Amino acid sequence: MAERMGITVSFATANKVVGHMPVEGNTQPFGLLNGGASMALAETLGSVGAHLHAGPTRSVVGIDINGTHHRSATAGQVTGTATPLSLGRTIAVYEIVITDERDKRICTARLTCLLRELNS
Repeated sequence: MAERMGITVSFATANKVVGHMPVEGNTQPFGLLNGGASMALAETLGSVGAHLHAGPTRSVVGIDINGTHHRSATAGQVTGTATPLSLGRTIAVYEIVITDERDKRICTARLTCLLRELNS
């Protein structure tokens, strides 16, 4: 899905993940960035961070996501930055801030991921 939406990741560590997504092709019928597209960007970035935190012996499953849409975007690209709120042994929580090209906040999301041992 990320590839179809044009999502790219430009920086990734467990403590910060930055990615980008074009507005074009990800709009609702009125030409505004679709809120679901913002949430897809948020979940992609938070999941990348959670996977990096989990390491190779654990799998990551998103169990909760929510978002507040602050303003609309109609052109250009948006940038998402995911930073951890909590990195535990079984749960990772990320805040993802999505901004437009003028650095105006478009959306604030929070993603909670369950971290499980691969053999469980």
